[in-house]
Amino acid sequence: MKTQTQTQAYKKLGFTYSETSEIVDVLNNLIANYTVHYHKLRRFHWNVEGPNFFDLHIQFEKEYQKVSETIDIIAERMRVFGVKSNYTLKQLIELSEIKEGDKELTSLQMVEEVLKDFGIIHESLLEAINYALDAGDIATEEILMDLTRDLEKRHWMFTVWTKDN
Repeated sequence: MKTQTQTQAYKKLGFTYSETSEIVDVLNNLIANYTVHYHKLRRFHWNVEGPNFFDLHIQFEKEYQKVSETIDIIAERMRVFGVKSNYTLKQLIELSEIKEGDKELTSLQMVEEVLKDFGIIHESLLEAINYALDAGDIATEEILMDLTRDLEKRHWMFTVWTKDN
């Protein structure tokens, strides 16, 4: 019979190594997507032009600040499992489903790009929620559900903005 110490060596917070590694993998994917998205938002904030400059300049700043907080929340959740997100920026770019993009965009194209990124992030969140549910990890599920609700609201707001542009 295993002692409690031996059992703890195979589990972290009641999750097996396999369950934890699957959750950590999808959280790493989320960090990758959010990181590339963050840098795009910074670029949009710096380079937006035209009659929507003031509104979008402020909104892009709010977005990248929110994304920065989100990345921190996800990375801290990974640390709960004893795992560090040690990827380099190059590795995160390779892992991300969101692509940087390098061409100059109009303000409308920037918002459309943000909406496209939201769709990719939304799919990543749903995948991560499913892994958390399968593992019985309600804490990670709750964190991801909060992030999903917030993302869906911001998606709606940016979508409404595109209606008359």
